[in-house]
Amino acid sequence: MARNTLLERVWAEHTIDGTGGELVYVDMHLLHELTSPQAFEGLREAGRKVRRPDLTVATADHDVPTRSRQVPLSDSIGRRQLGLQIRNSREFGVELHPMNSLGQGIVHVIGPQMGLTLPGMLIVCGDSHTATHGAFGAVAFGIGTSQVEHVLATQTLRIAKPKSMRVLVEGTPSAEATAKDIALAVIRAIGTDGGTGHLIEFQGDVIDRMSMEGRMTLCNMAIEAGARSGMIAPDETTFAYLEGRERAPRGEDWERAKEAWAAYRSAPDAEFDREVVVDVDGLRAMVTWGINPGQAVPVDGRVPDPETMADPVSREAGRRALDYMGLRAGQSLADIPIRTVFIGSCTNGRMDDLRAAAKVVEGHKVAAEVTALVVPGSERIKRQAEAEGLDRVFTEAGFEWRNPGCSMCIAVNGDRVPAGTHSASTSNRNFEGRQGPGARTHLVSPETAAATALLGRLAGSAEIS
Repeated sequence: MARNTLLERVWAEHTIDGTGGELVYVDMHLLHELTSPQAFEGLREAGRKVRRPDLTVATADHDVPTRSRQVPLSDSIGRRQLGLQIRNSREFGVELHPMNSLGQGIVHVIGPQMGLTLPGMLIVCGDSHTATHGAFGAVAFGIGTSQVEHVLATQTLRIAKPKSMRVLVEGTPSAEATAKDIALAVIRAIGTDGGTGHLIEFQGDVIDRMSMEGRMTLCNMAIEAGARSGMIAPDETTFAYLEGRERAPRGEDWERAKEAWAAYRSAPDAEFDREVVVDVDGLRAMVTWGINPGQAVPVDGRVPDPETMADPVSREAGRRALDYMGLRAGQSLADIPIRTVFIGSCTNGRMDDLRAAAKVVEGHKVAAEVTALVVPGSERIKRQAEAEGLDRVFTEAGFEWRNPGCSMCIAVNGDRVPAGTHSASTSNRNFEGRQGPGARTHLVSPETAAATALLGRLAGSAEIS
């Protein structure tokens, strides 16, 4: 049984009732337009109010178009959902950052950006990639629509505590390996079901050296390993990121908070329900070849042969992947023509991601056959990038510079990959049809996406001089 872990400490501080499935208190409830309308309608029908509107923050991200922001929107479903979000937020007194506002952005980008996400919190959202916030030493996970309604009404949630899992990341990756590459390497190592039923705490020197943006990328991808969430103990890197943020503590409150946050870490003798060591020594840029994030190889590698896979489940999954992706075993990844490149999402749409991609792109041109777009994770990031001239770097190279939103990660907003063609995407899922019907997605880092856009084929940044 686990003891003295970071998860245990945060969970215990939020437990109201430990019988019959634990009832926990929620510090921050984040909302977007896709999973909240039904929850608000449930409140309305029951005559209930939002229990803590001051701990509830909404933004528009999934449905918002990234090209034109003219209203009314041409998409009827998106128009209705965004309209309901505005109505519900006004009626129930919930803070909303709507389309065309300074605070608008992807929900898992604006939370940390505003300082809403803090160490030791318990955070929920009707979105699976809520795991992102665990990078700050918070327990954060996605919930279903009925649970969204329950939290709105009570500021609590009855849910079973996940088991604890330590993933110790060891070794020295190559210079071109990013947090995204490490995330793909971890998922490949433990499998897409390796974390099922657990909350993963990432540890190791590799993690200690990561920026906050990198840590958010890693925790964001934890659920792609089947985990309930990901988590990293807060440290000086965390505090430096949070200091001065809009909603973070200030003055004497900041000093007290920082002292309290420093205690949020697993004890040296902590016992986890499961422990795994992942060696990333020499790790190079990674790319997925199949239809789940665990089907990944180095960008200069070849498509694996499913028939050589010992596990029958992996073998069948590999066959299905080759069929859907239109690939053949042994094929060089460099031979796969890429027609769309997407840089953005809650995984890789932050300032560090855009700066890294721009560094690769500067002075070069996008391949003639490639449609490449950059979608900042929030309006504030978009404006900061423009102030730094990154938009010009991208547009002069031939990229499209878009407005913030989830965009091509989920393809419900008009941004889609043409059927039967391949994309290089900095998003988090390469499932069948994720980027549009028949879309063939390869998950990559921002640097690899940038290099791929320039060459028209999968390529690491080391190939760009």
